Amino acid sequence: VDAFQAWCGPCKTVVDLFRKIRNEVGSDLLHFAVAEVDSIDALEKYRGKCQPVFLFYSGGELVAVVRGVNVPMLQKTILGQL
Repeated sequence: VDAFQAWCGPCKTVVDLFRKIRNEVGSDLLHFAVAEVDSIDALEKYRGKCQPVFLFYSGGELVAVVRGVNVPMLQKTILGQL
């Protein structure tokens, strides 16, 4: 989940990375979403930050967090969680 704030928008920089990985592993295993933290109370702790935050869930549980656009770390985290 790309957790973003309305004033800075979702992180478009990593969309191509997400598409590439999803095409490689298949759509059944991996799902991406965006969430505006200003409108979701459960994500309140991510408000007020200018750095993008990527939340990784498995089985409904938060399993990893990557702060900032660190493409190698995002790719490693995604593939590691699979």
